[in-house]
Amino acid sequence: MLPPHSPRSHHRTYREFPCFKMQASDLFAYAADVSPTAYCQLFYVLAAATVLAIAATPESVQGLLTQYGARNLVGAGKKERPANGLLIGTISWITSVGKVPHSWFIHFYILSISCSVFWAIQFLQHGSIMEFMVRNQALREEPSMTLSQVIIAWFLMSLQGTRRLYEHLAVLRPSSSTMWVIHWLLGAAFYFCTNIAIWIEGSSSIESSDRSVQGETLSFITIVGVCLFLVSWFMQYRCHHYLSRLKKYSLPEDGLFRYLVCPHYTCECVLYLSLAIVAAPKDQLYNRTLICAVLFVAVNLGVTAKGTKKWYGEKFGVEKVRGKWIMIPGGF
Repeated sequence: MLPPHSPRSHHRTYREFPCFKMQASDLFAYAADVSPTAYCQLFYVLAAATVLAIAATPESVQGLLTQYGARNLVGAGKKERPANGLLIGTISWITSVGKVPHSWFIHFYILSISCSVFWAIQFLQHGSIMEFMVRNQALREEPSMTLSQVIIAWFLMSLQGTRRLYEHLAVLRPSSSTMWVIHWLLGAAFYFCTNIAIWIEGSSSIESSDRSVQGETLSFITIVGVCLFLVSWFMQYRCHHYLSRLKKYSLPEDGLFRYLVCPHYTCECVLYLSLAIVAAPKDQLYNRTLICAVLFVAVNLGVTAKGTKKWYGEKFGVEKVRGKWIMIPGGF
């Protein structure tokens, strides 16, 4: 037996402390107790926080982590400070290892459409995955969307995924630029998560329904949300069509581009904001899960749009973009 004050008596193993005795079953039980909406909201908020954290880094680091294609030229030729040499070199190596073609954006839209089809089948056939998900969420007894809202939100998300796939195949020009694989994974996770988010706050209605929407009337705010979605959906298509006809790396100046640097990003934000309005549960102005998605979209595209304005200013002259809002009229 060791003396009371032996040094070894103070070196207790982690197994002796109750806080380290949590079993795997306890972890699974805790994870199962977290609602699906909480998981979706956590993803959006953490993703937005990560983008903001990157945006707060020095310009040389930010350029390596966030920009691709022509915008990689921003800051090219600028001499880095010696103190940043090792850091810049390490980040440059990391981001160069996982490069994927920018054309892989098509995977986002294929994934989104596939998710739309999958969840529609689950809904219509009372699939076990959807039943598990809505049962878990309905236990919280939170305000729910109506079944009509759920179906409309699903339809609008399907419409967006279909149009983006069409644009990628038939409208936008092929690009030889690349992006970091983390960007690709983040985009795929966003579309996967959003295709869950449009259903999840309607869990109580889904669980108690026979999949019939007879007798349900749409609220005024839902109709406003649908109209707002369709307008921004059409305007984004016009922006993309206009960009596809421009000479490569030239300055867009017609239509909404006369007032905004990236109006197609503005439309993207409005699209998801309108979805949050359409999918607002009873007595709520918006869907809390989808408003978190709007937060991520606004932060992510805002950082990209800011880089785009800087690139335009360096390539075409600051006076060409002076007076234009970056993405949000009157605010940003």
